[in-house]
Amino acid sequence: MLENAAVSEENRSKQIKLSANVSSHALPYVHSIIKKYGKKTFVWYGPTPSIQVMDPEQLREILSKPSVFHKLHPNPAEMILGGLVSSEGAKWSTDRKIMNPAFLLEKLKNMLPAIHKSCDEMIKKWKLLVLETGAAEVDVWPSLEDLSGDVISRTAFGSNYEEGRRIFILQKEHVELTLQLVKFVVFPGWRYLPIKANKRMNIICNEMQVLLREIISKRQKSMQIGEAQDDDLLGLLLKSNSEEIIENGIGMDIEEVIKECKLFYFAGSETTSSLIVWTLIMLSTHPEWHTRAREEVVQAFGREKPDFDGLNHHKIVKNQPIQQLIIVT
Repeated sequence: MLENAAVSEENRSKQIKLSANVSSHALPYVHSIIKKYGKKTFVWYGPTPSIQVMDPEQLREILSKPSVFHKLHPNPAEMILGGLVSSEGAKWSTDRKIMNPAFLLEKLKNMLPAIHKSCDEMIKKWKLLVLETGAAEVDVWPSLEDLSGDVISRTAFGSNYEEGRRIFILQKEHVELTLQLVKFVVFPGWRYLPIKANKRMNIICNEMQVLLREIISKRQKSMQIGEAQDDDLLGLLLKSNSEEIIENGIGMDIEEVIKECKLFYFAGSETTSSLIVWTLIMLSTHPEWHTRAREEVVQAFGREKPDFDGLNHHKIVKNQPIQQLIIVT
């Protein structure tokens, strides 16, 4: 674990050259082990061996046989992940069935205006920086992190957007603390030590739990009297869960709904912002494609707000995150 931490810290301080093999920066310690010992390797994390599977056919077999290859039980530092990520068997099937309606294409189409609004607000902030001095150098990464959290807050919680933003800020800090603490997981009882990171982690978890419970309880009460909207992820999830309970007598309790709400942020925020910033880098190093993509968007929409059907008919801009990026830039 100490070697892993040292390699990761050393790698974090290095600048990435676009001509280099960037895959080594994703998991530097694992990459160094594979480079040293070959693709058929395993690493001991304390008392637990971790096999590095590199062959695509073996990966396909593992992912297609969940009854044979079970999910790992997460250590306490990784308990930020819950819901579908950790459930298995019949429980996974039920939860997946409940979650599916929230991610149907027709439902996602309705969320495009919220995504556009978040992008528009970010661009306006950048424009203000330019107006003040005539030119500005902007570190886009914090803005894109905020953008992804902003989008999730709007699409997941709708009218409870501000409370959703607070949850995003707390979850972001939670992840940072988890990365600090993960090197201690091999030591029994580490999470009970009265260190600053553990104390802050407990405060964050409790506040997130309270905020999410309040949002969910309010929405459930609104649904009971017919006032709630079900066009955001939480509303769709609660509606589907209620129907499953009525139909089959089983569903998610409020603690499980809270875990799924946390998962919205964790699975959607960092991944999306990372993808967009990498897309920006690729477009900046290939300006001819940036020009072609922009021309296609302008031809399709002009100065009008984008709609889902229009985005779907693009030939050059085929990937939705790239579509959003070109529109805002």
